[in-house]
Amino acid sequence: MKTVAVLSVLSLTASGAAAFAPTNTFQAVAPVSSFTHLRMSDEAVEAPAEIAEIVEEAAPAAAAVAVAVAPPSVFEKYVGNVDYRGREFNFDPLKLSESYPPFQGWFRECELRHCRTAMLAVLGFIATDYFRLPGDQYSFEAIPKTIEAHDLLLKTGPMYLLGITVGLFDLLVTAPAVQAMGEGEREPGDFAWLWFAPVSEGGFDKKRRSELLNGRLAMIAVGGIATQSIVTGHGFPYL
Repeated sequence: MKTVAVLSVLSLTASGAAAFAPTNTFQAVAPVSSFTHLRMSDEAVEAPAEIAEIVEEAAPAAAAVAVAVAPPSVFEKYVGNVDYRGREFNFDPLKLSESYPPFQGWFRECELRHCRTAMLAVLGFIATDYFRLPGDQYSFEAIPKTIEAHDLLLKTGPMYLLGITVGLFDLLVTAPAVQAMGEGEREPGDFAWLWFAPVSEGGFDKKRRSELLNGRLAMIAVGGIATQSIVTGHGFPYL
């Protein structure tokens, strides 16, 4: 019995020790795991180079997509970004075109309208120093100086008729035109008065640039004419 007891104790001791000893399976797996770890480390080191190659190959396509998605600049969308030497001149110091993209067409519509009005005003300022409409109320006796025409014609009435005419034009022509422009059916400033327009697109764009350049100059000129008329009290050449 003593022998059996001793053998039982030895058996239990060996079993307990075996529980804490590494098995053959673990020993076989360990080298594989270490090899896998080393191989993954090597791949991790090589991965940035592979990623760089992929990014380099994809960059041109991504840039093309970005260009296609990004809206064109206002200076690319509309003609007129040139100075009087014909060089590129992107003038928008307040960044209005970038801050309010939906109003770009309206800004160009307003610029063209002011350009055309100013060109007519310059011609009218100079012409009325030499010629007058028929009628006593327009004569040189009634209006000695062109700069005085506004106030004097307010008293006699023609300025009210002019204001009503402009208002009707805006109501019947300008408002529908601006609505059509907002819906993409019309270019800013286009009233289909193309009797003398060049046939070619390049020639037409050149005329449009000329209109803008002359109109911008006229807006400055009409301010100078009015100022000089008041300061000097003289008509053309306002010296």
